[in-house]
Amino acid sequence: MTQMDDAKKGIITEQMKAVAKIENVDEEFIRKSVAQGTIAIPNNVGRDVKPVGIGAGLRTKVNATIGTSTDINDIDMEVLKAKIAMENKADTLMELSVGGDLDAIRRKILSITDLPVGSVPLYQASIECIREHGAAIYMEEDAVFKAIEKQAKDGIDFMAIHCSVNKETLKRLKRQGREGGLVSRGGAFMSAWMVHNETENPLYKDYEYVLDIAKEYDFVISLANGMRAGAIADSTDRAQVQELIILGELVDRARERGVQTIVEGPGHIPLKEIATNVMIQKKLCKNAPFYMLGPIVTDIAPAYDHIVSSIGAAQSASAGADFICYVTPAEHLALPGPEDVKEGLIASRIGAYVGDMAKGIHNGELDLVMANARKKLDWEGQYAAAICPADARAIRDAKPPEDPDTCTMCGSYCAVKLVNEWLDDASQDVFD
Repeated sequence: MTQMDDAKKGIITEQMKAVAKIENVDEEFIRKSVAQGTIAIPNNVGRDVKPVGIGAGLRTKVNATIGTSTDINDIDMEVLKAKIAMENKADTLMELSVGGDLDAIRRKILSITDLPVGSVPLYQASIECIREHGAAIYMEEDAVFKAIEKQAKDGIDFMAIHCSVNKETLKRLKRQGREGGLVSRGGAFMSAWMVHNETENPLYKDYEYVLDIAKEYDFVISLANGMRAGAIADSTDRAQVQELIILGELVDRARERGVQTIVEGPGHIPLKEIATNVMIQKKLCKNAPFYMLGPIVTDIAPAYDHIVSSIGAAQSASAGADFICYVTPAEHLALPGPEDVKEGLIASRIGAYVGDMAKGIHNGELDLVMANARKKLDWEGQYAAAICPADARAIRDAKPPEDPDTCTMCGSYCAVKLVNEWLDDASQDVFD
């Protein structure tokens, strides 16, 4: 029995109850939404994790990716990055290592966190083939299914699975061409494999097998977006839309089997196209939770892509996206380090928060707390309301004012203090 199977039978699970409490919504709303597939709760049957609901009517969630590369393989640093992500309130983690002992790294991350953890099993299948045979194109068809099952047994809660890169999608891509090419690593692995072997994507051809494994372990299938644009000039093109049509069909088949899904969205996209992309995805995928990768809304800001992504996240969340994958300052430049993880996560959380206010998930209640604390020059209250209290405190403490009520921006000419004193001492006399 999966979460979706239970929900269809009218059963409200402990995970559903917990999500309802966290989100301050009715338990029956969560059950119906899980049954319909508009909310997913990633929780492998082999793990005890913090319940996280992803979908319509809930707070927009933020994922932090970690993982080694072929150039930098330091498991201790990945553990530190995971801990920093947890400290800075990531909702989920994705372990995406491609260097070192992939099994050991994944299992280590799973052992130190109670957040839902995601993965991309095609990475492991391809990397292991490269190590043994020199190229991913020599991968046996069953290798990727073995990787999915292995990672499911380890306890992975949601998996990005590249089922929708099929022959028809590749035809669209080849006929059209692209300014920025194909940038999805999983999409590139699978596309090269298909072209070399002149055969259909096994994950598409044997999708029922994927569903068999997902149903056994009740992990959420994150239907990967292998045709996402890597440049805003390529956004919302025929290859991307063709893949989205396939993704919608795969969502239907998963729901029939009682398997939860989320659908990944485009990476690089101009601001004016975000709402359209969310609308199309929701329509074609029957309101499946939408997982936006970034998104990146301009290509010219390497070293500041976390800011670019925060803008995209705000627009995406306001338009109805449900899940945001953070982007760090290192995007397009290097493997993120611990500080990059923090910067990227906070930026995406800000974007998600702003978007949630726009779509009415909250009404700025915390902003009102901050406003009142600022009016009162209540510095502890301001820190408590801040998205990152420690950083706010550190900046003020590094430049202490002469007057402890103020800050060094205005000092003795603090407008708030002057007005407070005037209102307290003089206002009655003026208006009486």
